[in-house]
Amino acid sequence: MRTVPKHTVMAIKSYHSQAQLLVKNYLFADPFIPYTSILGGILACKVAYDLTQLISSFYSKTYPGLTKIQRVEWNNRGISTVHAVFISALSLYFVFGANLFSDELAGLLVFRSSPLSTFGLGVSVGYFLSDLGMILWLYPSLGGIEYVIHHTLSGIAVAYSMFTGEAQLYTYMVLISEVTTPEINIRWYLDTAGMKRSTAYLINGVVIFLAWLIARVLLFGYMFYHVYLHYTQVIKMHAFGYMLVFGVPSVLAIMNLMWFGKIIKGVVKVLTKRQ
Repeated sequence: MRTVPKHTVMAIKSYHSQAQLLVKNYLFADPFIPYTSILGGILACKVAYDLTQLISSFYSKTYPGLTKIQRVEWNNRGISTVHAVFISALSLYFVFGANLFSDELAGLLVFRSSPLSTFGLGVSVGYFLSDLGMILWLYPSLGGIEYVIHHTLSGIAVAYSMFTGEAQLYTYMVLISEVTTPEINIRWYLDTAGMKRSTAYLINGVVIFLAWLIARVLLFGYMFYHVYLHYTQVIKMHAFGYMLVFGVPSVLAIMNLMWFGKIIKGVVKVLTKRQ
């Protein structure tokens, strides 16, 4: 068996050490995390788009027969699904699992952050920028004005929280609502594949109803209640951050209730047809 020369092994170890230092001292150094995470989020969107396109081309019978714009939306929904799984899991961890925002810790929770929490928000900012760019470029094929408003407000609020470190707890509470995105996308995929009358479509509709009720209605109520209980801390935030904490979730909550009304009508319509 041929052995690797000693000087080659040393060179590899040297490059490996230099790469680790580069990542530690620059890419994931605290001052650079917001920028590297945003860039990482944008690149992840590109990878998710290409992988969705590649996998669908080989394993989906529906995909080859779609129009060009339908394929773009199909791939775009692959991006939003990947982001939703990532950010909703991270949000659930920070809100209910980690102790970063625990009342038992010293200091004001509205000013707490960590490299991981900042990184996660940066990835989300990268997603909102990418998706908003696609929506505007192909407007209104991928979504109407309500999507532009939703992504703009969300992007601004998440970016502010990421750069300043303020109200990251409340930002992650709102981002838990992304848990409904995969179900919405599955519904669109099933509809596009001609499976609107299938049992899977019905079950998915019920799941959307329950997930939306919990993550986009009840959880928003919990968030406002939490803000009320910690108002003495919230009021110490910068004026713009204070406005975002109340303004953005309020607008999103109204939009969520409007969409929830449509979901209820859809569920009732489907159940009525099956009787």
